[in-house]
Amino acid sequence: MENNNNNDTYYVIKKQAVPEVLLKVVEAKRLLESGKVKTVNEAALQLGISRSSFYKYKDDIHEFHDTLQGTTLTLTFQMNDELGLLSDVLKLIADSGANILTIHQSIPLNGVASLSISIQVLPTTGDITSMVSRLEAMSGIHKVQIAGRSADIS
Repeated sequence: MENNNNNDTYYVIKKQAVPEVLLKVVEAKRLLESGKVKTVNEAALQLGISRSSFYKYKDDIHEFHDTLQGTTLTLTFQMNDELGLLSDVLKLIADSGANILTIHQSIPLNGVASLSISIQVLPTTGDITSMVSRLEAMSGIHKVQIAGRSADIS
């Protein structure tokens, strides 16, 4: 999503690609919100970052799953054309507490199908990043991406 007026561009990236200082800023925010520390200085000292790093990045980094409730996500997959694999994918999504809204699958070419699933994130939905990681680890799944996000119209 790009807004040319203030030059904001957003990316969805995996945790291992995020610089350590940014992960520590997220953790500092969590410590402050939970009341485990009272000041930014305490959080920064505990995590080994400077206060200036915290203030520089605090408004620019947020945990992905914190802001998902009440939204619709579209996941795209490349997966083998195997009996029962789609059923296993749908079960994992349902077991994660997400509501499946739409499913679109292409005709498999060379034994691989492209799949798009739109899910509704509910108050009971577990950690989305964990769900995506479990989907990626499934045998027969080549790639999973979060292709889009939109607010619910309910």
